[in-house]
Amino acid sequence: MQAVILVGGEGTRLRPLTSGIPKPIVTFVDRPFMAYMLQWLRGHGVDDVVMACGFLPDAVQAALGDGSDYGVRLTYLQEPEPRGTAGALKFAQDHLQERFLMLNGDVLTDVDVSAQIAQHERTGATATLGLVPVTDPSAYGLVLTQDDGAVTGFLEKPGPDQLGGIDEYLISAGIYVLERSVLDMIEPDQNVSIETQVWPALVGNGLYASADRSAYWLDIGTPQRYLQGTSDILAGNVTTQVLDRLTDGLAVAGDVADGATVIAPAIVEAGAAVAAGATVGPGAVIGAGASVAAGATVERSIVLDGASVAADAVVRDAIVAPRATVGERTVVEQEAVLGEGTTVGADNVLSRGVKIFPGATVGDGAVRF
Repeated sequence: MQAVILVGGEGTRLRPLTSGIPKPIVTFVDRPFMAYMLQWLRGHGVDDVVMACGFLPDAVQAALGDGSDYGVRLTYLQEPEPRGTAGALKFAQDHLQERFLMLNGDVLTDVDVSAQIAQHERTGATATLGLVPVTDPSAYGLVLTQDDGAVTGFLEKPGPDQLGGIDEYLISAGIYVLERSVLDMIEPDQNVSIETQVWPALVGNGLYASADRSAYWLDIGTPQRYLQGTSDILAGNVTTQVLDRLTDGLAVAGDVADGATVIAPAIVEAGAAVAAGATVGPGAVIGAGASVAAGATVERSIVLDGASVAADAVVRDAIVAPRATVGERTVVEQEAVLGEGTTVGADNVLSRGVKIFPGATVGDGAVRF
């Protein structure tokens, strides 16, 4: 089976993590984010993947290589300019088979794609949309279906007055099984949306949906969702290969001193150092070469490769990018993000989603936010 993954966006909502790194290869727990998608797809028989790239495609290729580490063959394409979801698909048409998957490249999920493909085959559909349920549909577009899965229409970010008679709120998971004939509906060299221009034209003409009501699904496009996804991976709420590393919720390959405390679930990578009196976890990842000094606490947070957390500092519900420094007694919390190579001096308080961009320096006691 073949898949096309759309990875053309710049990941602006996830900055400063994505200020100089494409979102598909941002470290997510212990591997590039895209590794989760590739490993998940391989588990459903996908062995050929076309990466439809935009932002920094050479960096994506350098990180993921030919795909052999994930059991797939990767082909990289770069659009000459942004062409929308359908336009990107059309640009890839010379590489596509008679039937293939199309996926948005920013979703963490364990949706049963095999079941979706099987339903597509049973119905003889032209396109089958993967759906997942949500409790609050106001931020999404609802997909309306008949009992046999045929799509009858869409409601974009509906208000309460539009929900009468709808018993279940199903949204698109950004996972599609497509026949090659869909490409004939897309004008070449144009910016075309598959969601707003192609799907409506297929209603009543071969557009079906397949709902997975037990699947995990999360768009990781914001710092809050990045943290939520990390927590869910460590807790096993979503099926990933990270679980294979954990024993009783822990993977400790680094140097944890006597007198340090590591609370599951947590990962301390090789080359990392946790000093006596420090506390790591629950829900923490300490990257390779990172350090947590005496008296410091890292909880429900990610401290990426080469970063350092000084004595008596607190990092809670926050992200510390590679080679960033957190000074003594500084508090970084409430979804704050420190970009790569930032230096935050002693006695600061960074909270409420504050973002420090790569290379910036915050002096001692300069910020209490």
